[in-house]
Amino acid sequence: MNGIGGRTIAEAQERMSVTEYQMWILYRQKYGGLNPVMRTEWGAALVSSVIANINRDKKTPAFSLTDFAPHIGGDKEKEELSLEEAKRHWA
Repeated sequence: MNGIGGRTIAEAQERMSVTEYQMWILYRQKYGGLNPVMRTEWGAALVSSVIANINRDKKTPAFSLTDFAPHIGGDKEKEELSLEEAKRHWA
């Protein structure tokens, strides 16, 4: 947990209150995970999409952030699979 709440998961579970845990959940839902590589990818994708939209032809549809960030998906990737669908997919 990167030193948040303790040095180990067990220590964090002992020290972190339910209120603090709920605050972290809200933070992650709003801003995403704490992975620095994903944050860097998001920033690079943001800059790339702005530059591409400034320089695109007016007839070309606008670029989105997800066009330049392969690991940041839209709603399609966030859909949950049922247990049966997952078994078919992974088997």
